[in-house]
Amino acid sequence: MIIGPYANSLGIILGSLIGFMLARAVPKRLHESMPMVFGLCSMSMAVILIMKFSTLPVIILACIIGTIIGELIYVERRINNAAAKVRKFAEWLSPGRQETVSQNEFLELFVALIVLFCASGTGIVGALNEGMNGDASVLYTKASMDFFAALLFSTRLGYVVAFIAIPQIIIQLSLAYAAILILPLTSEIMRNDFYAVGGMLMMATGLRICGIKIFPIANMLPALIIVMPLSALWN
Repeated sequence: MIIGPYANSLGIILGSLIGFMLARAVPKRLHESMPMVFGLCSMSMAVILIMKFSTLPVIILACIIGTIIGELIYVERRINNAAAKVRKFAEWLSPGRQETVSQNEFLELFVALIVLFCASGTGIVGALNEGMNGDASVLYTKASMDFFAALLFSTRLGYVVAFIAIPQIIIQLSLAYAAILILPLTSEIMRNDFYAVGGMLMMATGLRICGIKIFPIANMLPALIIVMPLSALWN
């Protein structure tokens, strides 16, 4: 029975609601220091995943071509539009609670959180791992991390962070149940290249959360789709 994705989404929802209720009690210094820590954790896990690579040219090509595709089909713009609608919905439900964050800052953080919660290498690897052998330990670890991340960022963005649990659970359940069909068709080389590209996205996410560089993370997501076919063709 697949339970990891449910635990992960529950962690996001609980963290968001608790953070929303404790927003005024959280000291300002945590808003300044903890995002740096979450960004560091993301980048640290990214290094581990990137080091799994088998075919370096495939990693580079997947990131470049995937980003070009994402830019051409306006992936990040679509996510931004959806995030803006979510914000308006939250403002309608709870007037005044979103005014502490500007529209641009809200969109930058919200999109980064979508990638961190839904498309991180940890979540992808964890979902595939549970689907193949029933081991949910990776997703349990991610659930604890996402709980604290959701708690902190919901003190600034509001409980709209909880809405990210919807695409998160859909993606992880899809990966977990499809793993038994997908993984037998792949080689270890293809999987390692896939994890490495996931690590590249996690690195970009960490840099974005830390405010070092605003990468177009959502536009890079197609790289995760094309990396395995590229790896198969290359090898």
